[in-house]
Amino acid sequence: MLFNLKIFAKENNFAKKQNSLLIKFFTNENNLKQDYINYLKENSILPNNSMLKSFLDKEKNEIEFFNHTGKPDFFFLKKVFPNNKFNVDIFRETLSKIIISLHEKEIENVQIEIPEYEIFNDFFDDEIYYYQTFHEGILLGNYSFDKYKTNKKKIKTLNVNLNGKNLPFVNKAKASSEKLMHGVFLARDLSNEPAITLTPLELVKRIKKLLPKAGITVTALNKTEMKKRKMNSLLAVAEGSENSPYLIKMHYKPKTKAKKKIALVGKGVTYDSGGYSLKPTDAMLEMKGDMSGAATVVGIIYSAALNNLPVEIIGIVPAVENMISGNAYKPGDVISTASGKTIEVKNTDAEGRLILADALEFACKEKPTEIIDFATLTGAIVISLGEFIAGIFTKNNSIAEKLSNSGDKTFELVWRMPFMDEFKKQLDSDIADISNLGPRWGGAITAAKFLEQFVDDKIPYAHVDLAGPSLKHKFRSYTEKYNTGFGVRLMFDYLKNL
Repeated sequence: MLFNLKIFAKENNFAKKQNSLLIKFFTNENNLKQDYINYLKENSILPNNSMLKSFLDKEKNEIEFFNHTGKPDFFFLKKVFPNNKFNVDIFRETLSKIIISLHEKEIENVQIEIPEYEIFNDFFDDEIYYYQTFHEGILLGNYSFDKYKTNKKKIKTLNVNLNGKNLPFVNKAKASSEKLMHGVFLARDLSNEPAITLTPLELVKRIKKLLPKAGITVTALNKTEMKKRKMNSLLAVAEGSENSPYLIKMHYKPKTKAKKKIALVGKGVTYDSGGYSLKPTDAMLEMKGDMSGAATVVGIIYSAALNNLPVEIIGIVPAVENMISGNAYKPGDVISTASGKTIEVKNTDAEGRLILADALEFACKEKPTEIIDFATLTGAIVISLGEFIAGIFTKNNSIAEKLSNSGDKTFELVWRMPFMDEFKKQLDSDIADISNLGPRWGGAITAAKFLEQFVDDKIPYAHVDLAGPSLKHKFRSYTEKYNTGFGVRLMFDYLKNL
């Protein structure tokens, strides 16, 4: 983490302290000039014509300046108007960017003046969640993954005060957000960990060490047990590696009676070389993050348990490495699955769907009310939707609508993709029941149709391809340097509203 953060929601004004920053949002577009002048006068600052001109410039949204006349030492002023340019991530992103920038400054205290909820209630249907976006922004901006740096600066303490009209609600938002973000940071830490240290066995160890403390039962099937269950598709992918595969099962059962039992399945390829369908070096650099779907599932179930969500959750993670050796599976092989279906391997770099085939079949035996899987499955989805939107594939309108609503609310954006049965024909094989690769066009759709073949058609099912937003990208300040933990906040909201 960048700072030892201490976050408060008090009436105190931290801007009056030494080495302070005051953050103020201006929300009245029609009275902007007068509000700005009045605010400076309230803080004993003489209006400066060049600063005023800059702040009123329609192309500029914010100004930052040093205060020579007293406390606070620094001001950050931003225009945020409730108009058609507003989005629900603006406070989260603004505060994240500020926290990151403070790492190089001598600021010890931050006062954040939260605008009244009533100004933005057309965009937020929940006042507590409105305040939560401020708290999440601070925490997301504070995240770093620097455990392997040897020349680290001493972590400084940063005191942050969130001052809003409804402080009891601000405090409730803070309490809920802190528990939720534990799951986000767990997912981020796992997906940012280098493959040399996070092997399938190490993933098992870390999950078993942490999750039972939150009341989650964890078991792991080893290679011998998977052979007994005829999980040959999962095992085939693992054969090229010296590191043994595991099928991890996490079970969270709430203290109150659960109305739903959800199975979440996450692709856990802790490193993907592509196998004999070898990736180029540049593509391999990101492949420590090919278990981001698994990291998301671990983070979701951890956050759900910490917040005592009244939903029973089964988390399934097939954990493997996809490597090359004399034992590795090859293009042209035919492999069988626990379901009995056979697969012609046309590309060993389409390995995620092979391990998920057995994991999904395993999840069906848990008799859940619905199954949702998460996987960095295809580059095709990134071509379709860009780096910051995940694709949803489902025939179930209710799941699609609820996931989309939660995505809009949390700004972990998702988009429903075509999922017609006609695409399944593109996976036909002359020598097996199905091929693991379709034609070039519509690759994300054919991958999803492949997975569907291993799910009981009586169980509502959705596949989430998060190959874009789970890996680091420049869409937001809090996603720029490190893999993102995408999907934890999205699914927490989805589960909370079931």
